[in-house]
Amino acid sequence: MAISDWPGSERPREKLLAAGAAALSDAELLAIFLRTGMRGLTAVDLSRNLIRDFGSISRLLSASLVEFTARPGLGLAKYAQLMAVRELSRRSLLEDCTHADVLTHPECVRDYLRLSIGPRDVEVFVVIFLSAQNHVLAVKEVFQGTLTETRVYPREIVRQSLLCNACAVIVAHNHPSGNAEPSQADIKLTSALQASLNLVDIKLLDHFVVSAQQTTSFCERGWL
Repeated sequence: MAISDWPGSERPREKLLAAGAAALSDAELLAIFLRTGMRGLTAVDLSRNLIRDFGSISRLLSASLVEFTARPGLGLAKYAQLMAVRELSRRSLLEDCTHADVLTHPECVRDYLRLSIGPRDVEVFVVIFLSAQNHVLAVKEVFQGTLTETRVYPREIVRQSLLCNACAVIVAHNHPSGNAEPSQADIKLTSALQASLNLVDIKLLDHFVVSAQQTTSFCERGWL
């Protein structure tokens, strides 16, 4: 049965307009984005299959062009739309961080980092430069490595912090393996970075280790 044959209250678009987006399941929201299904599958059926195959909405949003278009019924236009949705979400989260005190709204930082670097397939090291009011001045990807490691130089982070006139920083890196547990090397680096920043009176507020599904905070662990 086509979605157009469903009762009005069960059609995703009508349901969203009547009850709000929060009332829809992941598959129903994705179906509105996809608009059409394929032979034998409604848009909702196709959406359920995609979420199942990729494992989560987050992994779907992080799919490569090759991974996405390998599925029947999905082409370049839908991939472009999907990437636009992801980028709008990332920019919205960064905007929230820019206008808020990140110490009182740490969830916006976590969500931004998970979306922006959590799904990356190589390690990247990001620095969030903060004002005296803990508002975001800039976000920079300062180092990029391999699948398992990246080389980070504290002196370069200090230099960039001074250029941004930052009073504090939050640093983060991703673990492509999906395990957001900090390694001993991560702990050693954080200690060295904190010592280097202290020399120029810049605070290291937190270090996040990020995967597509998780974030681990050094501050919450009591390590900073």
